[in-house]
Amino acid sequence: MTVGKTTTPALRAGIEEYAARVCRFIPFEIIEIPDVKTSRKLTPQLQKQAEGEAILTRLQTSDHVVLLDERGKEPTSREFAESLSRKEHTVSQRLVFIVGGPYGFSPDVYARASEKMSLSRMTFPHEMVRLFFTEQLYRAYSILHNLPYHHD
Repeated sequence: MTVGKTTTPALRAGIEEYAARVCRFIPFEIIEIPDVKTSRKLTPQLQKQAEGEAILTRLQTSDHVVLLDERGKEPTSREFAESLSRKEHTVSQRLVFIVGGPYGFSPDVYARASEKMSLSRMTFPHEMVRLFFTEQLYRAYSILHNLPYHHD
């Protein structure tokens, strides 16, 4: 689940390519939540709150929610693959990864999350995070299926 659309054609093409690859292994869907248009009247806190409400309405009560957040754990690609493998055997609900908006997540979304994961301590544009995460998801499944994609 992402806040906002990916508007850069090259990034969208990359996301679509990796999403198609992921679908070979698992049912996979990207849900785009419309971003909240900023204005002078809308503070970052109010924007996070509005985006948070939109996120929460799309979640099911049984979802296992992972926020892509700069304060989350930073797994290696292999650790991420192992985590996905464990979740496949222990999480009976839908596994939902969420990329937030430019100001992060509202307190209500943080409270709803099962865990947080970071792709890096660096800051990236949200459109790039979507591509990086989709590629890492494919990489994880290629590791789990012993495909010659990942090299240590």
